[in-house]
Amino acid sequence: MAKAFMGVRLQRLREERGLTQTALARILEISPSYLNQLERNQRPLTVPLLLRINAAFGIDVQIFSEDEEARLVADLREALSEAGTGETIAMAEIKALATNMPAVGRALVALHRRGRGLAERLDALASGVVPAGPDSGLPPPMPYEEVRDFFYRHHNHIAALDDAAERLFGEAGLEVGAVDRGLERLLADRHGIRTLVTDDTAMPEGALRQYDGDARTLRIARSLEPGRRAFQMATQLAFHQEPALLLRLVEEGRFSGPQARSLARIGLANYYAGAVVMPYRAFRETAEAVAYDIDLLGQRFCTGFETVCHRLSTLQRPGMPGVPFFFVRVDRAGNMSKRQSATSFHFSRVGGTCPLWNVYEAFSTPGRLLTQLARMPDGRAYLWIARTVVHGRSGYGAPSKSFAVGLGCDIQHAGRLIYSRGLALGDPDAATPIGAGCKVCERPYCPQRAFPPIGRTVTVDESLSRFEPYPVAQPPV
Repeated sequence: MAKAFMGVRLQRLREERGLTQTALARILEISPSYLNQLERNQRPLTVPLLLRINAAFGIDVQIFSEDEEARLVADLREALSEAGTGETIAMAEIKALATNMPAVGRALVALHRRGRGLAERLDALASGVVPAGPDSGLPPPMPYEEVRDFFYRHHNHIAALDDAAERLFGEAGLEVGAVDRGLERLLADRHGIRTLVTDDTAMPEGALRQYDGDARTLRIARSLEPGRRAFQMATQLAFHQEPALLLRLVEEGRFSGPQARSLARIGLANYYAGAVVMPYRAFRETAEAVAYDIDLLGQRFCTGFETVCHRLSTLQRPGMPGVPFFFVRVDRAGNMSKRQSATSFHFSRVGGTCPLWNVYEAFSTPGRLLTQLARMPDGRAYLWIARTVVHGRSGYGAPSKSFAVGLGCDIQHAGRLIYSRGLALGDPDAATPIGAGCKVCERPYCPQRAFPPIGRTVTVDESLSRFEPYPVAQPPV
């Protein structure tokens, strides 16, 4: 663990509890002078101290996490790049704000997102997409954005659902790789629900699962493989097996309306389903044993590539974590339909993502797994794995959809993955320079740049032609 100087956060914790330095020092079994040095950032927080803080106050020590700070730095960088002040804010100043005044930083990010939402609303009103009227003020975020941000705030790990799913797996005597048979029996015995595998043509258009509450019948599309059938059955089971838990988690999310709450219930039910089909301990132990080989995990748990990748991004149980992954799913147009980050990787909300990222290259080699060492402008390096996946209905001429799925982790964890074999992990020049998105990426001289970075002045010189588009004036050192 790198040295963590989190004095302001420690001081805030103490003040919120109404404690003096002497009182907190006594609780943490350290001297008042040592605590004073910690709060003044003259000494770093250590792992034993973090554990004492957790034991004494029962708080999530993630508030002292460098990954959490890196997220805030990325969000602040994006927000301040659009401030329009004409002044370049140094990365050192942004990091200082995120480290010493995280609450102020989060408030700035929230104000920025609110302002951007208002600008988008005004654009929609001006174009006639949204009718003007008494209710045409600033709307809340779109429901799916609320749900996505909910999982992002939880680092894509919902401990209560993992625990409940693992208990069910043991109590019901389910078997890894053959969960579908056990779930069919469980739905019938505990909840009186009969499961029917139905021809796709007899299902509602595009439906994979349909539940009839009056008839207590669950219909599953025949085109689904056993693993995907199990996932759909486990999703339906979540609504009947854990209704109180789903309700509590949704209420804690403080969603703005019924649509967001319903989407959250579905998302949480899907999380529970993944945790039933791939129970935490068994899945994590197998992942470590096979060096996170996605194909071998898919064979063991009878699930597909995308489902395995998504589950890998949730392994953050305290005391038994897996590799902290980032998970994305994009289409050919660059639209990101899924994105989850267990730690600090920042997905831009502005101007798309980076064309140099191997997630996009995957479309040129369908079905082939690609690896990439990538480095962000802040110097952090990552290992990325990408491959295309295709979903479709059975029958000639039936529609299908294709995506590229990406799974990444910080370079410090790359050695635990089979995909790092043969890669020059220690060579800084081996990494491909990428960014979060052209509009917020400050990397100079990038030939793939589609937009100039927001808040930076483009260098215009009639006497000079450059290879890279949108050359920008470099800030003074």
